[in-house]
Amino acid sequence: MTFAKGQSGNPAGRKPGTLTKQGKMRAQIAEAVPGILKAMQEKAAAGDVMAARLLLDRVLPSLKSVDTPTPLALGNAPADLGGAATAVLVALAGGGLSPEQAGSVAGVLAALARVKETAELIERIERLERGTAGGSTTP
Repeated sequence: MTFAKGQSGNPAGRKPGTLTKQGKMRAQIAEAVPGILKAMQEKAAAGDVMAARLLLDRVLPSLKSVDTPTPLALGNAPADLGGAATAVLVALAGGGLSPEQAGSVAGVLAALARVKETAELIERIERLERGTAGGSTTP
């Protein structure tokens, strides 16, 4: 079924200003909010820890850590993965990197090591295949 552009598919539809059950419930809750907040404030002031926590969590959300870019001298990392890993540990021990940052960098170095190993294995296999294709049995 298609409708003409700009023409309602239900011309006798809901009248403006009428609310659904959900809309009515929202309106009732909205009317009750000031009283609910006042009661929560009173409970929190009287020592109710859960009420205080609920209010404070809504007003002052928990702080989240923020990673800031940190320069790290890894040298020629692909060629010297051991030296790069040592640089990460030194930076961690000296407070230049947080444990989370050091873990992330170490993960990147580990992935780089796997890529390097795979590339070296492919190169060795290709050399072996070239050697056996020419009739030679020595690598």
